[in-house]
Amino acid sequence: MKHRSKRLLDRVRDAIRLKGYSVRTEEAYVDWIKRFILFHDKRHPQEMGYSDVRAFLLHLAVEGGVAASTQNQALNALLFLYREVLGKDLDGPVKAIRAKSAKRLPIVLTQQEVLAVIEHLPDTYRLAAQLLYGSGLRLVECMRLRQGEATT
Repeated sequence: MKHRSKRLLDRVRDAIRLKGYSVRTEEAYVDWIKRFILFHDKRHPQEMGYSDVRAFLLHLAVEGGVAASTQNQALNALLFLYREVLGKDLDGPVKAIRAKSAKRLPIVLTQQEVLAVIEHLPDTYRLAAQLLYGSGLRLVECMRLRQGEATT
């Protein structure tokens, strides 16, 4: 197997880039995979499975006190690792280890409130805020436009 010569995290990065995921997703997934490996005393994920993933996620929730969305991001990173990089399915009900988010309504501003806030910004920031609000760009994407970087 020729891909075995590459280090695991390099293979993860390659797979993420091949799928066209964002740089932020790549950083987050690689970080979660590192934390998973370190949590299990540097054992290779190939030697681990469902119960190890479950133990890690339980540790995040109980000891780490992370939010459900954070726990689910860690799970998604590990699912990506197993399915896309290692070509292996976890031997258990993945749905059972997904954290349930708290049900709460988001607090949002009305269109008039947003426009009033934008109106009070200095010119440079106003333009960026108008782009963010009007186009749905993320802040990082807007900053890349400013710096003349590619958005991929």
